[in-house]
Amino acid sequence: MTDGSPASPRRTPGPPAALGDPARLRALADTGLDAAPDEALDRFARLVSDLLDVPVALVSLVSADRQFFPGAVGLPEPWSQRRQTPLSHSFCQHVVDIEVPLVLPDARLYPRVRDNLAIEDLGVVAYAGMPLTDLSGRVLGSLCAIDHKPRAWSAAQLRTLADLAAACSSELRLRIALDGAQEARRRVVQAHERLELLAGVSETLADTLDVGVALRRLAATMVPPLADWCLLTLVGPTGQPREVVAVHRDPARTADVDRFAELLRTGLSPESIIRTVLRTGQPRLGSAASLADVSRGTTNPEMRAIAGQLGIASYLSVPVRAAGGTVLGAITLVNSVERQQFDDRDLLTAMDIGRRAGLAIGNSSMYGEQRHVAEVLQHSMLPRLPVVAELELAARYQPAADRVEVGGDWYDAFVQPDGDLIAAIGDVAGHDIEAAATMGQLRNLVRGNAYGRPDAVGELMTHLDGAIRGLRLPIAATATLVRICPQRAGVHELTWSNAGHPPALLVRADGTVEALAATPEPLLGLARPSQRSSHSASLATGDTLLLYTDGLIERRDRSIDEGLAELVNRVRGTADVPLDKLCDLLLDSIQPREDDTALLAVRAR
Repeated sequence: MTDGSPASPRRTPGPPAALGDPARLRALADTGLDAAPDEALDRFARLVSDLLDVPVALVSLVSADRQFFPGAVGLPEPWSQRRQTPLSHSFCQHVVDIEVPLVLPDARLYPRVRDNLAIEDLGVVAYAGMPLTDLSGRVLGSLCAIDHKPRAWSAAQLRTLADLAAACSSELRLRIALDGAQEARRRVVQAHERLELLAGVSETLADTLDVGVALRRLAATMVPPLADWCLLTLVGPTGQPREVVAVHRDPARTADVDRFAELLRTGLSPESIIRTVLRTGQPRLGSAASLADVSRGTTNPEMRAIAGQLGIASYLSVPVRAAGGTVLGAITLVNSVERQQFDDRDLLTAMDIGRRAGLAIGNSSMYGEQRHVAEVLQHSMLPRLPVVAELELAARYQPAADRVEVGGDWYDAFVQPDGDLIAAIGDVAGHDIEAAATMGQLRNLVRGNAYGRPDAVGELMTHLDGAIRGLRLPIAATATLVRICPQRAGVHELTWSNAGHPPALLVRADGTVEALAATPEPLLGLARPSQRSSHSASLATGDTLLLYTDGLIERRDRSIDEGLAELVNRVRGTADVPLDKLCDLLLDSIQPREDDTALLAVRAR
């Protein structure tokens, strides 16, 4: 966006209100970045400087009262050492404010910034800044290019800057996700350490993610060591009991205690001890109790009669809390006259169990939430497939069954200005959030390297290798790069280059299958400078190109060659199978899912 409003009287406005947004500041803090050099973000700044041929490039993050540069190149002193400026020297604060790119050919002509001290002190004349966002779209700062003289920014330069900003945003999002994952892991480890303090409780709560099973096992663990009988009550969204588990030390009383639990769901009065604990979150200890307490706390006379049979002389009730303090339920322990009355030590033990039970119950929800967040993050870094009249495209990504982390498998497809389709697939070494961060960098580097260039795919891969080495990116990855030149009628020209990746498959319209195999070439990021090869094939109407990662063919109990042979047999004769259905069938065939799998299919039509 170009700020081209007409001149107006000069004024000194305060900082934009968006800078103080608490959610934005929390996300900014979660990146863990400050006014100190960061190797990965310095690379982004160098890349902007090189590709746009500007003297200054910055990864600028904006807080409520300053901007700081974890990535920077070309800043004059003393700013180069400080790596930060006050807002009086900030153009990037306006990117945070307007939430869209800010493009200024000559900043001295625009009322919004013409009085900004960066013009005089830092020599900012031409400025182009692209928003850097978190996963929720909050703008944390700007990836900006700066020139000391007026400059007409070209569309190609702005497109390159936008692509790099998208990659830089992915890096920031992964930093935020890593911070959250580390905090979640810390809480889980801490919870497990505390669970080990009481014999048997840890195993009881850790063995299952089924809340009902966990509650019954926990009740059985506490009875009889801690009480003659107990009630475990969980509440629903309205705060009313939705699930009650009861256990008595005498198996002959099982029917009675189960009936008491059934009545408790709807039979608690406002004076009930359990309802008070659920409402206030505070524990209650009754060193001496009687059936009168049951009568005051219930609305059904049958509950008093059952309690008389079960026995009641003392009780205690403690809250079951989630990690954030929300009351999920209550644990109520009851002793009969034959047993010693409860005291403060029993209350402390029960409260400890209540806290741990809350964490264990929350873990089942946390697991599902973490997996959902991880999958959303992974898919946010995978592209939307382009629409090409002569070609049909379909893609899938499927994480391994036994992990919640994001991984390094990726695919991409985009249309060149001349109409050619570039398709790519790859697998970055590793299966953790760092691999996903590297994957995001590599995917965007492939786009930035290939878009708008007519070079052969082998040349593009050679140049990509050089960029990885030159930028000193810690990337080790397999990849296949394909260019398809669509024809309105007839056979499409297909060229490909492979860097240590499993061979692509061509499923011909007549059902036969060809593997696009050639002399193996080394992985990206590992090879010494060398010229990579381009290879040619054809894609006729009805033919399908299948690109995939090794999760589709690799198993612990067989070689990759055996897996490839099985895949060839599976896709033979599938030329008439709809492309989306073919992708689903291939993913459904992976049992068990031992690795992440990415799949990209292109069919000529």
